[in-house]
Amino acid sequence: MQLALFHVAEDKLHADAVRWGWRPHWATDRAAPINARVEKVAHGPFFRQIWSHRAICPIDNWFEWVDEGGPKKQPYLIRHRDGSPILCASIGQLPTPDQGEHDGFVIITADSAGGMVDIHDRRPVVLAPDLAREWLDSAKPKERAEQMALHQGEPAEAFEWLKVNMAIGNSMNSGYDLIGPSRTSL
Repeated sequence: MQLALFHVAEDKLHADAVRWGWRPHWATDRAAPINARVEKVAHGPFFRQIWSHRAICPIDNWFEWVDEGGPKKQPYLIRHRDGSPILCASIGQLPTPDQGEHDGFVIITADSAGGMVDIHDRRPVVLAPDLAREWLDSAKPKERAEQMALHQGEPAEAFEWLKVNMAIGNSMNSGYDLIGPSRTSL
């Protein structure tokens, strides 16, 4: 799956469709992860090669499924309360004119710290627009980028979560009614 990704190359902002998921060329024994844990991403060997290749993945929302004791997990749609785009901190092996087979990216995730009504233990690191611009600045030291990812993501209060139709989990289904609020909104 390819997603829109903002990144800087040759001092210019680019928007490209990039494969979601990445692994180093030497990690052929595992699937390409789509997320990277903020606690490990800056220093672990798996993502070391792409840590300095920062990007922003803009999204409208994301889904999480929570076990509420029924036969199936309940899906929730999570979005900004004000309806603005969600700017997810990302890193990747980003496109060049000779696009390689290893191009791809991961979204950085953090501990949700009890936010998002405990729907999930991880969530994307979401940056405010001014921090997203700073994140993309390749002149910023890697240490500053790490601090932004670790400590300056938007708080849970910036989001709202809505129960949505259980049919959202079936890829054969489509339509706006799937993401409209169910009878109970939080």
